[in-house]
Amino acid sequence: MLKGINQWCYPAETSLVDVFSYSKEAGFDAVELNLYDKDGIGLTMETSSREAERVLSLAERHALKLRSLSTALLWEAPLSSNDESVRERGRDIVKNQIDLANLMGMDTVLVVPGLVDEKVSYEDCYRNSQEEVKRLAEYAETKGVHIGIENVWNKFLLSPLEMKKYVEEVESDFVGVYFDVGNVLQFGYPEQWIRILGTLIRKVHVKDFNTKIGNMTGFVPLLTGDVNWQAVMEALHETGYDDVITAELTPYDVSVNQLAVDTAGHMDVLFGLSSKAQNV
Repeated sequence: MLKGINQWCYPAETSLVDVFSYSKEAGFDAVELNLYDKDGIGLTMETSSREAERVLSLAERHALKLRSLSTALLWEAPLSSNDESVRERGRDIVKNQIDLANLMGMDTVLVVPGLVDEKVSYEDCYRNSQEEVKRLAEYAETKGVHIGIENVWNKFLLSPLEMKKYVEEVESDFVGVYFDVGNVLQFGYPEQWIRILGTLIRKVHVKDFNTKIGNMTGFVPLLTGDVNWQAVMEALHETGYDDVITAELTPYDVSVNQLAVDTAGHMDVLFGLSSKAQNV
């Protein structure tokens, strides 16, 4: 498996040169970039093909792989919206992700499918978002890029059985799951999700979570929360997952690069657990 780190693990103002340099120095194999709107350092909705190629070259000069592309833009333009214009904006975001991924050799884009709120019912969210994902799956297939539906705190797809059903109903080999280990701990067990989702998992995010806190402030650095990492790594081994595992954590307030250093060491522990699982 490859050891990856998301761009969000660094302060927002951190240049890509520094993101790649710090990541390589810490011992990572891959960096997951994010798609921003007009502002933001790195890839944006206005990034040209030439600019994207320069970013790819920069990563290659640091001997880092680019395997996936995430974004937070779909929180503002959810595919689940009852407003067609909002869904159209969401489609444009995902298509932009797919185009950049194709151009830069990434095989997966992270997609938050939608969110349930007072205006969008659970049924609306399921129907609207799935219809949009089906449309986007056709586009993704033409580009050879996978859509990874992420499990997040969006009051939606709250069980592994429902997540599996939702993805399988799309009926596309280019739609799977971007599984976030820490995100399910408040209402489930990640190792159970992994075994149920199996080969639907395209990519994996890792962070830890303190269930005693139980809210958004409960997310903590790896090995400091309540995730049963031995069980998680064993489950990933059982399903045959052998791709990148990407850390997605909140930057430290004091040091720009210390989180990367600490997290790389924590992930070495996780990979050690995986090696033990393989030898059992």
